[in-house]
Amino acid sequence: MDRTEKREFVASLAAVFAETSMVIVTRNDGLSVADVTDLRRRVRAAGATHKVAKNRLASLALAGTQFEGIKPLLKGPTALSWADEPVAVAKVLVEFAKTNDKLVLLGGSLGAQTLDVDSVKALAELPSLDALRAKLVGMISTPATRVAGVLQAPAGQLARVFGAYAKTGEAA
Repeated sequence: MDRTEKREFVASLAAVFAETSMVIVTRNDGLSVADVTDLRRRVRAAGATHKVAKNRLASLALAGTQFEGIKPLLKGPTALSWADEPVAVAKVLVEFAKTNDKLVLLGGSLGAQTLDVDSVKALAELPSLDALRAKLVGMISTPATRVAGVLQAPAGQLARVFGAYAKTGEAA
């Protein structure tokens, strides 16, 4: 990389850090090309990005952003993963790290809050945003269904009463 390419890379990474809400730092201790490809495919499917960056360039891009707290994690062969939806990227990385011991979680940052490894794992255990939305819609729709049933019940009872009177009038 020459100087202009480095400047462009730092600027693009800084723009990403300005827009995203979550960054997770991992160490790649000898991942094979197939493993990295699989990891990137999984991360992309979750709506996130996984990028290997030189630590010095990543540190320059972090300067002045809310994620400056992760600079001490940038030592050795590291990679950065980020997404707007924090739970999804954390789930993918934690699951991949469970099955492949060559990917080591180092920590991350959720906004200005720096996270350690245990915090990232705890974040991964939370339900996704879509799952929470589904639960909320279910909780909202259940009372509405009950209210509609209660409102319909008296009308149904009246119709049955009128039907019974009509049958007794026909029989007489």
